[in-house]
Amino acid sequence: MVEKNTVKTAGSGCAMCGKPVVEKYKPFCSKRCADLDLGKWLNESYAVPATEPPEYLEDLEDEEDFRA
Repeated sequence: MVEKNTVKTAGSGCAMCGKPVVEKYKPFCSKRCADLDLGKWLNESYAVPATEPPEYLEDLEDEEDFRA
């Protein structure tokens, strides 16, 4: 059994469907794929992993509440 390499690189094809990239819509093959990707961002389908802030930042936020 052969595994497919799913890592996208600059020359690997459309970021949405894998078809050849069109320079005008780079890194996509068409306006449709570009719009589909934008829709995923706007619907919050994509997410950037977040980490908890360091404890010293949490302490600073608490102090701001008492200054008012």
